[in-house]
Amino acid sequence: MKINVALVAMILVAGCASKSENIQASYISPMVYEPYTCEQLAAEGQRISARAAQVAGVQDKNRQNDTIKTTVGLILFWPILFANEGDGQTAAELAQLKGQKKAIKEASIKKNCGIRFEKS
Repeated sequence: MKINVALVAMILVAGCASKSENIQASYISPMVYEPYTCEQLAAEGQRISARAAQVAGVQDKNRQNDTIKTTVGLILFWPILFANEGDGQTAAELAQLKGQKKAIKEASIKKNCGIRFEKS
């Protein structure tokens, strides 16, 4: 019986959305940003960082909602478990944005731009 409960719990947790900090960056080639000037890299870096922060907030809210649904489902009403969002379009966009930030950083280093990037 304990094995079945543990297995069900693992399956349910697997359907929950990931924390934004745990989503890995998609690979984006820094060559995309080779034609950019240092000023353009800085501006694009700021734009991408702002959007990434916004999407990370949505992803973390999705995780919070999935956690609530899972808790309610396990205690009161199991069919609500089918409403978990999991990792979908938001997680994919966040991975893409993280990849773009990394590529911009690499391009700026190659050009010796001196741009400072916050840890992401």
